[in-house]
Amino acid sequence: MTEIFGSWNKPEGDGEVEETVETVETVTTTTKTKRTVPRKSSSTKTTTMTTPAKLFGRELSNYDEVDVDELLAKLSQEELTMLAKEVDPDDNFLPPDQRNNYDCEKDPTGPLNRKKLIEHINKQALETPDRPEVKPYVAGVVRGKKWIAPPPPEGSREADEQISIDLGDEYEQALGTASQEEIIDLAAILGFHSMMNQDQYHASLLNKGQPVGLGWDGITKATKQKVYPMDPPNDTDPDSTIKSVQDNDQKLTDLNWNNIKNISDEKFDKLFEGLKSNTHLEVLSLVNVGLTDRSAGLLAAALEANTALRVVNVETNFISPAGVVQLVKALLTNNTVEEFRASNQRSTVLGNKIEMEISSLVEQNPTLLRLGLHLEYSDARHRVASHLQRNIDRNCRLQMRASASLSLRLPRGPPPGVGVAASLLHTTPPSAEAGTPEDPVPVQTKPPVFDTSERTIPVDLEPNGEDKFVKAERPDFNPNPHSTPAATEQDQQLEL
Repeated sequence: MTEIFGSWNKPEGDGEVEETVETVETVTTTTKTKRTVPRKSSSTKTTTMTTPAKLFGRELSNYDEVDVDELLAKLSQEELTMLAKEVDPDDNFLPPDQRNNYDCEKDPTGPLNRKKLIEHINKQALETPDRPEVKPYVAGVVRGKKWIAPPPPEGSREADEQISIDLGDEYEQALGTASQEEIIDLAAILGFHSMMNQDQYHASLLNKGQPVGLGWDGITKATKQKVYPMDPPNDTDPDSTIKSVQDNDQKLTDLNWNNIKNISDEKFDKLFEGLKSNTHLEVLSLVNVGLTDRSAGLLAAALEANTALRVVNVETNFISPAGVVQLVKALLTNNTVEEFRASNQRSTVLGNKIEMEISSLVEQNPTLLRLGLHLEYSDARHRVASHLQRNIDRNCRLQMRASASLSLRLPRGPPPGVGVAASLLHTTPPSAEAGTPEDPVPVQTKPPVFDTSERTIPVDLEPNGEDKFVKAERPDFNPNPHSTPAATEQDQQLEL
């Protein structure tokens, strides 16, 4: 049933009147609409319209008191079957065979056999005849209408005919007698990439000669891939290397366990325990060996105690971002590691918080020169790169200072002692009338005297036995010349 209620509001002045119509439907929904009509009278008018809704020719009010269960009980089995085919219940609790309208009346032939089903489908496809063609296929004969491009418009055709460039007799003669390869080279030099393919362009730039048989309409074929031999398997014996690390073998300076599979946690425990007291191992490579956070924690403890490692590589493992931070933090205690690599771990993205923490730890490390980590944020990358560059510059200055200090410590050969007689300074030049000049005064040489008790600069003795030169001070001899010397106060001020 539909009822419409209208109300008219009388305004105080002249003008338009707003009429509000509210429609209420008992079956559907309730909507409100507003419309503006010119004012006709000052009286209020109410209009009521009734449109009864019907179902199967009867009003809906006649079905309000109908009992559905009673109606279903009066239906026969055939009528219920017909009704079930027309109804598609949307109930997830019902099995699929009761939810759809499809009713298979065939008896099951057995369990599903995928192989036989595919064979049956293929057999049926082969036995099904093809649809007859209206016009049979003949090689070289076009079936149907052939598409012909429409002629270009008159305006563009006239514009193309009007384009003409006067290059001069010399250039026209050169281009007229040029070969196709020369024109392709000229197009490559001028940058006309659309006129040639990639092989022709690179051949022109590298002056290798144009490929044979390509021309203007040539098709570039894919370049054959270079076949590289497979890397040999890693033949390192973990047990023997663990024993060498535990025994502090001075011959073992590079330990490479890369790509060794199925290394147990017990072997990692023994290796990291031996690293704490090892003083000869300098390079540790554990790439793709299945390191976890537990093993990374043991490695961090070993790095804090070790004082000889310079390179640590733990790429392509299963270390979490927190484990990577733990390893970078361990490098602050160990001031010998110069290169650390830990990219391509289980988590490809470290996150902003982890990257900022790694950046702050790297900025506190004065010895780290190279870091192998994928940092996503530009701020972290810039901070790490700037600090590593400062460390590299400081390391270069220290090496130059160490080499200069080492050159002063090396012994030098004695300089030749040369002396001139004092009488030579007071002699007069020989007379021009003399046939031959006077005999030259012999040069007096005296071997230098070295002090064997202390390192001194070679000296010459005066006639009274005193030294002509002052002894040099004893240098600050370092038993390990390859170690980094301590920075002086002036260097520390320059670094600040």
